[in-house]
Amino acid sequence: MRYDRIQRTLGLVLVLNLLVAAAKATVGLMAGSVSMVADSLHSLFDSLSNIVGIVSTHFARQPPDQIHPYGHSRFETAGTLVIGAMLLLSAFWIISEGVGRFFTREAPEITGLTVGVMVATILINLLVTTFERRMGEELQSQILLADARHTASDILVSLSVLGGFAAVLLGYPIADPLIALGIGILIGRMGLAILKEAANVLTDAVVVDCEDRIAMVLSSIEGVRGYHDFRCRGKPHELFADIHITVDPHLSVVEGHAIAEEVMARIRSEVEEIEDVVVHVDPDDQRGEEEA
Repeated sequence: MRYDRIQRTLGLVLVLNLLVAAAKATVGLMAGSVSMVADSLHSLFDSLSNIVGIVSTHFARQPPDQIHPYGHSRFETAGTLVIGAMLLLSAFWIISEGVGRFFTREAPEITGLTVGVMVATILINLLVTTFERRMGEELQSQILLADARHTASDILVSLSVLGGFAAVLLGYPIADPLIALGIGILIGRMGLAILKEAANVLTDAVVVDCEDRIAMVLSSIEGVRGYHDFRCRGKPHELFADIHITVDPHLSVVEGHAIAEEVMARIRSEVEEIEDVVVHVDPDDQRGEEEA
């Protein structure tokens, strides 16, 4: 169900990105605006990131199998890495374009139609990135959040084109490449942030601090005297954990197992990020020695 909603969101965003790209390319060619045609290519690049998201979530939704006993959810993280890399490529292209304009002093061509289409596509992309970000937060989806940033980068590129238009009208064509350079640096930082977040998941860094909630759950379970060595890994909404609990050393194996089962069930039901948890039962040696 979750991946169905993610894919529907990506499909809708894909259609809108293609419409935006087509509008920019058509009007840009009609008006002879090189910068607008270049911006349409960046919008087309956004569509490619949507396709990456759709493909990666298709694999991520597959159930666990013998080769992937923990499931396939990290395919979503792999797709996020690709989108982060694509943002870095976008940043490189924009910076290169800005440097080229700086030396050639090529001014963007301005018409009422080009300005109108640019403003309209910016508004559409603003709605798209807001919708995609909200869905990403609701579904705790790395791929949607990363793709929302990618769509936001298209807004920044479009704003740089409009900024260039304004600079030319005000008699400062040199501002056009400087704006492009600034936008390129911002997009590059976005790409690096996405790569860092995805790398944290792939390298099993702590992405969610839920130990306080775990401790609260354990404190309410009869028979659990303490815990230690709590560890977890995975994505923010899908963590796999293991924990050692201490119990009365005089309990039978069956009684200890029953407590472990309750711990596992309570953690999975009360800590929503935990997908699965392995519970190890240890004797509370200190208390056992005191009683002896």
